[in-house]
Amino acid sequence: MRYRLSRLDLLALLALARLGNEAYGVAVCEDIDAVTGREASVAAVYASLDRLERAGLVRGWQSEPRPERGGRTRRHFVLTAAGRAALLDERTLAAKMWRGVTLPGN
Repeated sequence: MRYRLSRLDLLALLALARLGNEAYGVAVCEDIDAVTGREASVAAVYASLDRLERAGLVRGWQSEPRPERGGRTRRHFVLTAAGRAALLDERTLAAKMWRGVTLPGN
């Protein structure tokens, strides 16, 4: 069965594709905010990334602690092959749906 992406799931996958191996939750959140102009909560983004990991669309890992005193680890994420395929499927579907669409005023 194919995992159904929510809008936030799709935005998170796209942010991961854009950010590459430097993608951790806060960076994903900031990328979504910067591109869409809408604030995404860190908690919602992490919940989405957790769902995507359970679905096999992303893989997560803990970084080493940051070098500063009391530095914390970060949970990084990267797209899996299934995640890349899901993004390509979404792009294809959106393109198909837009074919033949004319909006009033165009």
